[in-house]
Amino acid sequence: MALACAAAPALADGLDEVAEAQPYLQCVTYAREVSGIQIYGDALTWWDQAEGRYQRGHQPRVGAVMAFEPYGSMTRGHVATVSRVIDSRTVLLRHANWSPIDGRRGQIEDGVRAIDVSPGNDWSMVRVWYAPIQDLGTTAWPVAGFIYPGIDARPAFQVAEAEPAKPIAPSRAFLQAFASFEGPASVPLVANDKRGKEKPIDLIAQIASR
Repeated sequence: MALACAAAPALADGLDEVAEAQPYLQCVTYAREVSGIQIYGDALTWWDQAEGRYQRGHQPRVGAVMAFEPYGSMTRGHVATVSRVIDSRTVLLRHANWSPIDGRRGQIEDGVRAIDVSPGNDWSMVRVWYAPIQDLGTTAWPVAGFIYPGIDARPAFQVAEAEPAKPIAPSRAFLQAFASFEGPASVPLVANDKRGKEKPIDLIAQIASR
């Protein structure tokens, strides 16, 4: 049976007591790190905490967190991140504190298989790979759904919508400076030199001489 995020029972006799004494990684800490979903607290609270903050649904996506409901000895629930979607019934997960490995709790597992065994293919019940038996576990674990990262409906601040720009009327000085250019042009833009070729006129110099 998976340990998940429940309070772990004592290990079987004969396992290394030194290994058992070493600190282990909780599923919530690892899921938060790999998914970027900033939810804290026991795994069983993640689904409700995500409401209004993150999109939730019942279809797996890469990067989404699968939120397990408490069941049996898994009294605090469990969370795992989807690393790959194989087909409509199969995904690969990365999670921590599920299988005891080498007699130790709190181990990270990556690329482990989970299959949807719900009648309606809505991912409400799954079986998950369990390392000690090197196969899918026999328990059908209840799942609340998937929490999708990167879409937070409650940003820390709201960006005010910019008002449309109002047209600015030209100043009196601008109109006076270019009043002589209204109507037909009084200054030719080009002039002929002695060889009949067109020569550019220095408009700035002519304006300054007025």
